[in-house]
Amino acid sequence: MRKRSFCLIICLLFILASFGRFSLSALAQEEETEGLAVATCCTFMVPPSFEPGEGKNVLVNKSYPMESSIIRCDTYYNGKDVVLTNREKQELETSGVKEQESDPEKLTKQIYQETISAAYNNQYGQDVGFKVTSFENITIDGFPGFKITSDYQAADEERIYQTVYMLISKYRVFTVTFQRAEDDDCGELFEECASTIHVH
Repeated sequence: MRKRSFCLIICLLFILASFGRFSLSALAQEEETEGLAVATCCTFMVPPSFEPGEGKNVLVNKSYPMESSIIRCDTYYNGKDVVLTNREKQELETSGVKEQESDPEKLTKQIYQETISAAYNNQYGQDVGFKVTSFENITIDGFPGFKITSDYQAADEERIYQTVYMLISKYRVFTVTFQRAEDDDCGELFEECASTIHVH
């Protein structure tokens, strides 16, 4: 169950990579510019019933595996603060990536649904019926983003519910993911935790 619990994280990496060039070595210029504001981190209050898990930036319920719920926070760099060489510009053009396709602000419910659904079906080797039940535009601390709720169910397993908060700054995209199985009673706890999300 734990291995498959991290499938969403793999899918998010996939979809975010589809919307931007990420450079983990990039250093953001920490100054205000036109358009999106610069941010360096995303924070939230960790519920007392959660503790660090095996994976990076993953929190698991202290009662795991009886409670398989997880919380994860990740930061992705969009590379917009990186000056491209002529060769890199040519490679980007050759790859067929268009400007509007590399902008995480252009993400839509349909694109998210199709991309994540395909990734899950491939991961499980079956149609898990991944469905986006809600796709909302949100703003937290002046930073735009999305709140995406979804669920899926693989054969002979419990239904999995996920809520992803994706927040976009000038050079970074932050995601906070809440995931629980159908019998995990932590819906209200997740909502309380989500209410403490801030971008700095």
